[in-house]
Amino acid sequence: MYVYIARQPIFTAQKKLFAYELLFRQTMGLHLGELSGDRATTSLLSTTFLTEGIEKVAGNKLCFINFTENLILKEIANFFSKDAIVVEILEDVLPTPEVMAACAKLSQKGYTIALDDFVFNLEMIPLIELANIIKIDYRLSTTDEIERILYRLSRYDIKYLAEKIETYEEFEHARKLGFHYFQGYFFAKPESIKMREVSSVKISKIRLLAEINKKDTSMVNLQKIIEADVAIAYKLLRYINSAYYYLLKEVTSIRQAMIYLGEKEIRRFIILVVISELAADKPTELLRLSLIRAKFCELLAAGCQSASDASELFMLGLFSLIDAILDTTMQLAMEKLPLTPGVKKALVSQDGPLFPILQAVIAYEHGRPDECLQALQTLNIDTTFVYDNYLKALNYSTIMD
Repeated sequence: MYVYIARQPIFTAQKKLFAYELLFRQTMGLHLGELSGDRATTSLLSTTFLTEGIEKVAGNKLCFINFTENLILKEIANFFSKDAIVVEILEDVLPTPEVMAACAKLSQKGYTIALDDFVFNLEMIPLIELANIIKIDYRLSTTDEIERILYRLSRYDIKYLAEKIETYEEFEHARKLGFHYFQGYFFAKPESIKMREVSSVKISKIRLLAEINKKDTSMVNLQKIIEADVAIAYKLLRYINSAYYYLLKEVTSIRQAMIYLGEKEIRRFIILVVISELAADKPTELLRLSLIRAKFCELLAAGCQSASDASELFMLGLFSLIDAILDTTMQLAMEKLPLTPGVKKALVSQDGPLFPILQAVIAYEHGRPDECLQALQTLNIDTTFVYDNYLKALNYSTIMD
């Protein structure tokens, strides 16, 4: 049985990754709306913790998991480490004596309790008193309503999490109101809505990308590029000796690493390092998401007879967030980057033969399984291994850590 899940990052006020919320997406052709909340959560927990292993999905970060009233009463959370999960109580769970008794046990054992989609009412006070984190949806509440909620909660020792933060303006507003954690796609949008010129330092990095992408750039020239940059050389040796490759013998020279990886992978590695430097002033999750998209696109393309070279699809995913990295529009970013016309058309116009794969990846990421499957079926891609490929992409995204 295949269970599809996705994860959404949760950040601190300093834009550092704090945790992931794990979200059930689909199983055996049934979508979230067709399953009970109990089955959705138990499927997610079983797959994530018992089958795949939580380190594969979330590394060492906390996982926010939705819990229904029934699962709280059955004390399902007790089967999982308090250091691994946050018990996220859904908004329709009422503080009955039975629920409060179960939640009190969790609290005494040290579990972190979060209240989802919180709207203040007096009936919820018993749960508020036990909660560690309260999640407030920026799409469901007005600014005035949010300020009133925070005022009423000010006497409690609680941390606040702002959900569905879509822009940096909303992030800044929530941060100034005193929110501690933030969830949404704000990190994937340019920070500035005003156009500004890309810095000369970043321009030099972009020129380096152009050099790396030239077909006539030899392995000798690539070696010179690596050896001339201490950061790239250091990261290459760390990368080749990481657990991702499981080498029996340590690689100790640039030349050895290049021979082992080959020209294609060396080019790709330098591109990843340069992009990570371009994104140095951004949340690390922005680069991570770029890597996930890149590998996910590449893996999905492998199952499509009509798709272009898989490496082209890798570039499509990798550069899908370059507008946010450079704080500019996608069109201006593409004018400066040496990518194929097909990739540029997909990113700028959201059109062309390559776009459906990126569309499928973004739909999966945003929790729209129907749209994801429709896009893949348009390309005659077998959807059986979508989740397996997503897990591989998550694992790949750790290579720059």
